[in-house]
Amino acid sequence: MTTHRKERLEELIRQVIGDTLLTGVKDPRIGFATVTRVELSRDYSVANVFISIMGTEKEQKLSMAGLESAKKFIQRLVGKAIQLRVLPRVNFIQDKSIEEGVRLVGLIDEINRKQDERKGPEGEGQDDEKD
Repeated sequence: MTTHRKERLEELIRQVIGDTLLTGVKDPRIGFATVTRVELSRDYSVANVFISIMGTEKEQKLSMAGLESAKKFIQRLVGKAIQLRVLPRVNFIQDKSIEEGVRLVGLIDEINRKQDERKGPEGEGQDDEKD
């Protein structure tokens, strides 16, 4: 299979699992979870599904436990959606990149706020060059 076909399969798996999380899985442990990406192994036997979960650390752990519990059900739905000889084994991996991005934006905002405070109300401060 070509790289283009692999990318299409990854996207299809992402869509199937994303839709399933919205409508098909009724486990109350699974909170606000989003499929951020899917990576198929070279031989298409494994699909690493990266999941972003919003909530506290406890809620995230509960959501991951719920996903693990629903794994076989989700894997069967993936099998119905894609036409491969071998059904890929689904692995859920928590993706913390969105959470980390939000944290970094917060740090940047804090740095900018502190710089604005140092400059004062007229925009003059330690950073200005002297004539």
